[in-house]
Amino acid sequence: MSLYDLTAKTITGADQPLAEYRGKVALVVNVASECGFTPQYQGLEQLFERYQGKGLVVLGFPSNEFGGQEPGSEADIAEFCTTKFGVKFPMFAKVATRGSAQSPIYQELTAKHGEPKWNFHKYLVGKDGSVRGAFTSNVKPDAPELLAAIDSALAE
Repeated sequence: MSLYDLTAKTITGADQPLAEYRGKVALVVNVASECGFTPQYQGLEQLFERYQGKGLVVLGFPSNEFGGQEPGSEADIAEFCTTKFGVKFPMFAKVATRGSAQSPIYQELTAKHGEPKWNFHKYLVGKDGSVRGAFTSNVKPDAPELLAAIDSALAE
């Protein structure tokens, strides 16, 4: 099983087979609109724009588990991301990232790399759908260690 064997609901409610991203490197991030790390949306969008031609996709999964910082509906989240940060990378419906209600996406992401401790935790997924690493919320989208890991995964 890999991440690319799963399906997720998009932010507009459509089923999206993650197999569409097979052969690409994915940065999967649990996002929230009312978090101190929310400005990372801008960096994530810049990262997506910079690397999408090289095979990177950023996948945003809203979560309301950490401090209740994603209280809005999917429509509210989509509008916020578009108007405030110009987000064009794929966004998905809210998910549980930990605990007994954890989504299958996060079951796969966290199996070897642990559950997120807060919003904007990042998982780097290789072209084959296996998780290559995890980065805490404090690691900004332009952090040298994250960029090096992305470059390495893209080179594989």
